[in-house]
Amino acid sequence: MTKKEEKFRRIIKDNEQRILSICRYYSSNDEDHKDMYQEVLINIWKSIDSFRGDSQLSTWIYRVAVNTAMGFTNKEIRRQKVFLENKDYALHNLVDLDENLAKEKERMFEKLENQMNQLSVIDKIIMTLVMESVNHKEIALIIGITEPNVRVKIHRIKNELKETLEKSNL
Repeated sequence: MTKKEEKFRRIIKDNEQRILSICRYYSSNDEDHKDMYQEVLINIWKSIDSFRGDSQLSTWIYRVAVNTAMGFTNKEIRRQKVFLENKDYALHNLVDLDENLAKEKERMFEKLENQMNQLSVIDKIIMTLVMESVNHKEIALIIGITEPNVRVKIHRIKNELKETLEKSNL
């Protein structure tokens, strides 16, 4: 096995869940997940030698995965949808929940998914990375905007999502 193959296998093993999560966020069915995952692996393989180490490897992996996901769903990018799984940690990373809202989690996920799909492409990407617990500095590197801008965008989006979810529960 060559050094490149060893490096590739290690990278994939260490980042498999990150890649799978991004694929799940940007595709609605298992076949698309698998196809997108393969595309990400191909793109990592093709560009592994060009990774300079200017950022963390995980940041680079996210960037490759997000760019691949966006390219994979190349049709009409503004209509690109986010598909949320019913994961408590993802919801808690986006909005603060009180006990009454937590009881209606399933309904909230549906509403949250609908609201997330109303966001701009950049905002969707930012929030899917937030759900993956990616820190603000890494999000800035992945998206190509400043860290303060990331913080402002996240704060604004979270407030909008929270307000919308709370209004729908009245």
